[in-house]
Amino acid sequence: MKRLFALLCLLLVGTLHATTPLPGDSIYQLNAQLTDQGGKTWPLDARRGQVQLVAMFYSSCSMVCPMIVDTMKLTQKSVDEADRDRLGLLLISFDPARDSVEALRQYAERRKLDAPRWTLARAEPVATRQLAALLGVQYRPLPDGDFNHSSELLLLDPDGRIVARTNIIGRLDPEFAQAVDKALHASSN
Repeated sequence: MKRLFALLCLLLVGTLHATTPLPGDSIYQLNAQLTDQGGKTWPLDARRGQVQLVAMFYSSCSMVCPMIVDTMKLTQKSVDEADRDRLGLLLISFDPARDSVEALRQYAERRKLDAPRWTLARAEPVATRQLAALLGVQYRPLPDGDFNHSSELLLLDPDGRIVARTNIIGRLDPEFAQAVDKALHASSN
């Protein structure tokens, strides 16, 4: 009986959450489709309901993007082990021309970014540009195929609002790590 009650409560909460309007400042307002390293396509708002650590990157980058990934790993590792499964890790490519599903899969394998905890995704060019604008990430292609881009990690609350950001890359930003902990604890209440 307790299991049935718990299941009904979960279903009710899920239904209420799905029907609750998104806040006006939610990035999930953007109607964008992403495709992950497993080839699955899903709407951006499918991430709703979980605290997210988000960054934009491109897989052929050999300098800054690996540091972004390392910083995400350090930030994830700073979270209490009991809370780590409640933190989504999302890397979105701003090079959809070269970052195919296969390229994202290979990058995830090389960097040991295991699904489902880590999601590497791509979107169509227009949606990529719109998403970058919402996140405040700037990028531009260079003639040699590389990109000039800003480097930051963003923290989204379960409704897709940006609640913290850091441009400290290559090491843990203690203030940002505290914001992640705070967001995770707030989402569990």
